[in-house]
Amino acid sequence: MKFANSILERLFGTKQGKDISGQGEELQTPGQMANGEQNKEDNEAEKFLVHVPENQLEIPEDHALNQLYQLRREQAGGLPYPELLLEGCEAMPPEELKRELKRLDAELTSIAVSRLEEAAPLQVLPEEPEIVEDENETDGEEAEVNGQEEQEEIPEPELDALPVVFVSSNKMQAWIMVFPPVGQGRDADEEMLVRALKEKGVTFGVKEERLRESLKKPERYFHLIQAAEGRDVVQGEDGYIIDYFSRIDKRQIEVDEHGRVDYASLNLVQSAAEGDVICEAVPPTKAVSGRTVLDQEIPGRDGKAATLPKGRNTEISEDGSKLLASASGRLEYSGRSFQIKSMLDIEGNVDYSTGNINFLGDVHIRGDVCSGFSVRSVGNITVDGVVEAGTVEAGGDLIVAKGIIGDKEAIVRSHHNIYTKYLDNGIVHVRENLYTDSILHSEVYCDGEVQVVSGRGTIVGGTVRAAGGINAKIVGNRSESTTNVMLGGQPCADFERELLLENIEDLEEEMEALERQPESPARTKRMNKVRLDLSVDKMKLGQFNKDMEKAEKKQEVRGKSRLKCGIAYPGTVLTIGNETLHLTQETSSCDGRLVNGEIKLL
Repeated sequence: MKFANSILERLFGTKQGKDISGQGEELQTPGQMANGEQNKEDNEAEKFLVHVPENQLEIPEDHALNQLYQLRREQAGGLPYPELLLEGCEAMPPEELKRELKRLDAELTSIAVSRLEEAAPLQVLPEEPEIVEDENETDGEEAEVNGQEEQEEIPEPELDALPVVFVSSNKMQAWIMVFPPVGQGRDADEEMLVRALKEKGVTFGVKEERLRESLKKPERYFHLIQAAEGRDVVQGEDGYIIDYFSRIDKRQIEVDEHGRVDYASLNLVQSAAEGDVICEAVPPTKAVSGRTVLDQEIPGRDGKAATLPKGRNTEISEDGSKLLASASGRLEYSGRSFQIKSMLDIEGNVDYSTGNINFLGDVHIRGDVCSGFSVRSVGNITVDGVVEAGTVEAGGDLIVAKGIIGDKEAIVRSHHNIYTKYLDNGIVHVRENLYTDSILHSEVYCDGEVQVVSGRGTIVGGTVRAAGGINAKIVGNRSESTTNVMLGGQPCADFERELLLENIEDLEEEMEALERQPESPARTKRMNKVRLDLSVDKMKLGQFNKDMEKAEKKQEVRGKSRLKCGIAYPGTVLTIGNETLHLTQETSSCDGRLVNGEIKLL
């Protein structure tokens, strides 16, 4: 094998079997080298073998690439061991990663074998020719000279560095590994790497700085580095709806400052006013196309627009982004769309099954309004049953088919008219007119007329205040029950003022009770709240008094305000303005009015 040894000596600049330091130690085969030096640090080798990353290609000891590495090491001295790591593939699914490594192995093996054949053609040599011994010593020397001449005739391999570009299956990654030069071949440079990438078609996402830096490092050869990375496609996001009202009726239990739960306030009804924004559509986003390292576009999918759930009495804004209420009323979600019902229909009673009602449209109650519950609406309220000791307030007309039984606790208010079968022990506040068959022991404040002419047509007990007059069949009774009838003035404003005064009185009493209690955080907190409420109510009262004084100055003399009735019994007290008349005898066809500053029954 002297012939082969001589060729390798000239090829790599040293003798086979010697290391570059010239210490005379025999070089090991690629497999022996891989284990030989590593055996000096067995623990580190074991760690390396155990913790091989999943995205790293492992090659056997007799692989052509390992043999090329050994030949280069003989020529250039110390050289980092080959590392074939697919950077950027850490998150790739295991099966896909295995396929990529398999492709890399096949490609590198093919190129390494071809490169090895060019770099060391004498690795596999034919058997040396048999030299026939001759008795003539001169003939032997001539044969040896002839052998040397044949040996010198074989040219020395000279190969430039060879960059190898590997592109992933999805064309989103490109790596490059450089085989070192052989003999006097050209060393790797930036131009060589860029040319190799272009020849492979890699023109997008090239990591130029990374390539330049890699050429300066010892591991510039036999190391796989990431040379280019594509741009992932960004899919468009679908549009979506932002709801400002709930699609599900929720029972919201509210706890007050004393830890008590008001089970009547369950907030089962959602009300929307005309023009309210019910929900809003967030527009979809456009897709951002991706690009492969081969500069091929990867189209994305634009997001889909969300559809506004338009239903009855709703409309879409001009810009198409919002769903608006086109009418005021009860807002419901039917499962497919929002819709507004201008009338809230309660099939039964207003009780714990419904909770208190606060509605922006009309309300129709098929049953009763039970004691302790309230119904408030900006529209009309119709009650097919009775109103018990609760609170009913209508922005429009109030119709109570079977009457109001208040037990002095029912407060009924209407900003228009009230129609009821009867009124018994209730408090009524009506901005326009009151129509009923009878009024019994109730407090009535009416800015219009009180008409009690149907049915029995009786007013017995309590106080009835009417700015526009009272018309009834019977006022009072034979038992001479005290029945107050007051005409003119501002009954509704008086009512509001009375409520305000009562609230102030209650707050003052609470403040006095709190001042007698011992110091505590709860007492201090409550006193601050009561003090604030009291201050606000007193300010309201002051402003209220001023407004009433101005209204009284502008108000015309109520010459038309009169009491008209078929019979007025003793016990009836008639007040018009500042004048008061006590009836002491039964009067028929009574027409009481203010004449020249004096009440006359004509």
